[in-house]
Amino acid sequence: MRKLIILASFLLAAGVLAQTVDPNAIGNRRSELEKDLQNLESQIEEFRSLITGKQQESASLERDISILDAQIKKAQLEIKARDIAIGRLVETIGEKSDEVNELLSKVEREKKSLAELLRRLNELDQTSLVEALMGYGDLSEFFVELDSLDSVQESIHGSISEIRETRAETEVEIDNLETRKSEEIELKNLQVFEKKRIEEREAERKGLLKITKGKEAEYQKVLTAKQKDAATIRSQLFLLTGSPDIPFERAVELANKAFEKTGVRPAFLLGIIAEESNLGANVGTGNWKTDLSHSRCAKQRDAFVQITGELGLNPDLLPVSKKAWYGYCGGAMGPAQFIPTTWQLYKNSVAKHTGHNPPSPWDPEDAFMASALLLKDNGAAEGTYAAERRAALRYLAGSNWNKSAYAFYGDDVMALAAKYQEQMNIILARR
Repeated sequence: MRKLIILASFLLAAGVLAQTVDPNAIGNRRSELEKDLQNLESQIEEFRSLITGKQQESASLERDISILDAQIKKAQLEIKARDIAIGRLVETIGEKSDEVNELLSKVEREKKSLAELLRRLNELDQTSLVEALMGYGDLSEFFVELDSLDSVQESIHGSISEIRETRAETEVEIDNLETRKSEEIELKNLQVFEKKRIEEREAERKGLLKITKGKEAEYQKVLTAKQKDAATIRSQLFLLTGSPDIPFERAVELANKAFEKTGVRPAFLLGIIAEESNLGANVGTGNWKTDLSHSRCAKQRDAFVQITGELGLNPDLLPVSKKAWYGYCGGAMGPAQFIPTTWQLYKNSVAKHTGHNPPSPWDPEDAFMASALLLKDNGAAEGTYAAERRAALRYLAGSNWNKSAYAFYGDDVMALAAKYQEQMNIILARR
């Protein structure tokens, strides 16, 4: 019996020790990384403010070069910030993996201990009452040992059940962390791409500097010549595709109509549509059966079938976005890239304003109006830079709009909006 009590004590102690981890080193490292990340994000915000301020100034050689320099430095800092964030995730994933491995080892130890106890119980079952009584000087000692065996067996069963639950929870956490790690890597790739694009523009500006020999007067001459030819600007703006071909003037017309109904600035709406689908050129190459196949996409699948059914369209032939790297579901539709359930929320309002009943997410007029209505609900009609940028981020990430990982989207949209506003101003000036 003493051996049994010692075994029970050992098993309980082993369970406690297996869960004890010194967090100091991990905590210190995490604090260092968080401080580094905070400093980088602060610098990124400074460059964002600098770019915004410069964009409000009149066009000049010094202004445009300053904007390019700030954009490149901002992109470099964002890449560093992503590296730190990825490092934090990798460390956390490592910690969780160690925890899972320890739990698995503990399960095996508990199983072996349980097997030994079951063997002992089986021996007792095979022993007759007379033999058992002869083995114990006192009958009460025999029953005490039986009670102890039952108690320890129940304890081990409970421990194994708890470990299995904890292991399952931890493995879910690891899956979530791996998803976030993939997200961070994808965002870093996007930022590298953005940096290359900016560097290309800088090369363009350097060519201009060579032509003007760095003189502001010469730069203004070139700028004025470009501004005089609105046709040149029009020729650079591609037609909307993925829906009936519509020239840029038609896109502006649709944005203006949406502005009348919602108060959302036309150039900003164009920036959103351009960021989402390249002004309708990229409405997706996915298929609903594949890109809405995950069990978590059931509501989106049902909504998509309902939308296409109301329109009398074959769902198998309609283009949708492929499953995104940051989620389980694809299925975004048309130039505005609405997901099916969100389209269902707005379709009645869209029909009211466009007269199309039912409206179609693949129809440019309906898509522009739906986008403007959603942006209005997200606060874009306030018209300030901060309000529009926030509305853009909500368009992408909903309640997660304030996560620094998505900042690039808001910056891209606002840069596109500034470009379109400038181009629209030039066109208007030529009338």
